[in-house]
Amino acid sequence: MAAIRTPKKNLSVNPVKSSAPMGAALAYLGIDGAVPLFHGSQGCTSFALTLAVRHFKEDMPLQTTAIDEVATVLGGADNLEEALINLTTRMKPQFVGIATTALVETRGEDFVGDLRNILARRDELAETKIVLASTPDFSGALEDGWAAAVTAIIEGLVIPGERRDVPLRQINVLPGVHLTSGDIEELRDLIAAFGFTAAVLPDVSGSLDGHVNEQYSGPTSGGTKVGDIAEMGRALHTIAIGHHMRPPAEALQGLTGVPTTLFASLTGLAPVDSLVTLLSHLSGQPVPASVKRRRSQLVDMMLDGHFHFGDRRIAIAADPDLLRSLSLFFGGLGAAVVVAVASTGNSPALGDIPADEVIIGDLGDFEAAAAARGAELLVTHAHGRQAAERLGVPLLRVGFPIFDRLGAQHRCRILYRGTRDLIADIANLFIAVRPEKGPADFADVLAPMPAPPLEDMRHAPIATC
Repeated sequence: MAAIRTPKKNLSVNPVKSSAPMGAALAYLGIDGAVPLFHGSQGCTSFALTLAVRHFKEDMPLQTTAIDEVATVLGGADNLEEALINLTTRMKPQFVGIATTALVETRGEDFVGDLRNILARRDELAETKIVLASTPDFSGALEDGWAAAVTAIIEGLVIPGERRDVPLRQINVLPGVHLTSGDIEELRDLIAAFGFTAAVLPDVSGSLDGHVNEQYSGPTSGGTKVGDIAEMGRALHTIAIGHHMRPPAEALQGLTGVPTTLFASLTGLAPVDSLVTLLSHLSGQPVPASVKRRRSQLVDMMLDGHFHFGDRRIAIAADPDLLRSLSLFFGGLGAAVVVAVASTGNSPALGDIPADEVIIGDLGDFEAAAAARGAELLVTHAHGRQAAERLGVPLLRVGFPIFDRLGAQHRCRILYRGTRDLIADIANLFIAVRPEKGPADFADVLAPMPAPPLEDMRHAPIATC
């Protein structure tokens, strides 16, 4: 078990983590017809909006209650009410997800009570589904905000009670924040191969997949429909991905009685085999030939790629579940994780990381440790690019945000196909910085031997074959 270490310093230099409200906003953006609302100052929303737009290269309907100095002292309930009325009047969303920020959390307001009172007296809000998640910036990171928002959605929208007397051919999927649109699409296709329909919550593959609408839409276009969320209690089973999705999974199972299986990761041969076995058991069908073919391709790529992974020294900085998943992936192919930096220390995923220690720190700690331990590959988001340049080692971009490359939301790094492609991508990075040797590199070995003198040849024994 890795030792957890938190460096003692007065400030964070180039943080690894994004805030909990940012994670909540991403979850809300996975709902069809949604508008995330930050309960805080305009600056809090602007910072999150900038990161999201740069990562997805899309416009984002993030809104704010615009708390000012007076509201900070006297309370922000009036700002919240005004913002909700303006949003529903101008944008007409089907769903509004509220995320609190540090500014209002430090005052200790009763957000739940304020929202209840607003909904009770404002009839014009009756047609809009509204939920609130407590996500202060000073507590947790991206995973924590995402999980809090998904839990709030489940508790606010799912019809409670066991209704599985006539279950649908449906599998609920609760993806972690580290899964991309491409990951979710691949997972949906796998579930469909066994004859099931996937009800994904939140479904960023429908709303943040980079599509072009026929006409402008203020709220999100695509994602999980509000009506489908209400019917999640009729599913046959629930699959959750990542330790941070345990609270939402427990909330859904507690409300509906639908059994749940949590997968810590879906990258690598063994965890995907476990998922395929579960789906085969639930469906009563054998594994389709197409799925077996994907598995065979992954095994072949593991054989081809493991020569490039053996004893390589890897440095990873990410949110806990993504950090754990990638660490086990590299360890399974023979690489050594010499640096592991987590954005937050409040996750059980950190205990399973195959490293001597896990640093709860920032990219300053990450760069210093990578330099001291001779890392040959850096694995983190786009803010790690300067460290990679200074150390002269390649960078594999993962997580959020990735703003200096196109198509981050389409990359797939889970299941058989995603793991196969991830092995190829990393092996190619190693090949690029340490190219294979050509004939010129073996000039000394291949040089012809000088011929012996004639007099020596006359007395040499006759060679036999």
